[in-house]
Amino acid sequence: MSQQKPLNLPFDPIERAAQTWRVHFGPSSAMAAVTSIMRAHQILLSQLDALLRPYGLTFARYEALVLLTFSRTGALPLWKIGERLMVHPTSVTNTIDRLEKSGFVCRMPNPDDGRGVLAEITDAGREAVRLATADLMAAGFGLTMYGDAELGQLFDQLRTLRVAAGDFPASSMRQDEEHGGLL
Repeated sequence: MSQQKPLNLPFDPIERAAQTWRVHFGPSSAMAAVTSIMRAHQILLSQLDALLRPYGLTFARYEALVLLTFSRTGALPLWKIGERLMVHPTSVTNTIDRLEKSGFVCRMPNPDDGRGVLAEITDAGREAVRLATADLMAAGFGLTMYGDAELGQLFDQLRTLRVAAGDFPASSMRQDEEHGGLL
């Protein structure tokens, strides 16, 4: 998998920052955790985008195509794509514009809303999802250094943050767990 160039530092810069933080400001656990999450995001996005580049995709565009693939009809209103992917409407428009230029989606009038537009996945988009997903799965989405139990723990810990941010109610977590969870 193509990756960001390794930093090869002789020390952990986030740990060093946490030590300095403690001296100047006090407890550093939250700062170190947030900084680690942000760095992990940079690393993963770089790796995943590199895997998807041969298909003319970024991870954001891939997510939109997968969402359309999962939809009952292969088409969704742009507002619903934004809601499900938790992104701003402008980002959805940009993503769909680029997917349309690549021939992976087409826009069509929403028959249920005279002013609305649907994005519909094309056969080329479905093929791109099939091939890209095989590559992402083979690469473990960049997380092969973790076992299934660790991935489940990581998901659970970050899910707590998402509930606290209001992404969805905590009560739905219990419902998901009753139905076998996501992992």
